[in-house]
Amino acid sequence: MSAVSNGNGNGRTLNVLYNCSKCPAYCCSYDRIDVTKRDLLRIAKHFGLSYQQAEKRHTKVAKGDRVLRHHKDHIYKHVCVFLDQETRRCTIYNARPAVCREYPETRRCGYYDFLAFERRRSGDDEFIPDA
Repeated sequence: MSAVSNGNGNGRTLNVLYNCSKCPAYCCSYDRIDVTKRDLLRIAKHFGLSYQQAEKRHTKVAKGDRVLRHHKDHIYKHVCVFLDQETRRCTIYNARPAVCREYPETRRCGYYDFLAFERRRSGDDEFIPDA
């Protein structure tokens, strides 16, 4: 389908069997999108904010860990605050956290496989299962 960086910094790519542009951003609906200090520095730079401003504006603490904030969504109950709900794309793609850069870490994405199956089964290329 496409090739993506394997995330280990060696410049090699991994041929993957999914297409994120055909997905309604399921991974952005995960409750916990962890962010590191390095991630927050990148996000702060992206918005021209201080580290503290970015931390306060875009994150919260959940069960002792720093995570990205969410907002309500019309497909999933809530999604990452950085998801454009019309285009279903990340608004900070070049500054996104490491966990997002590495997802799904394999050649396959389980949700994409499920979505592709449901779309074939329904005969509707735009079908989105109830969340």
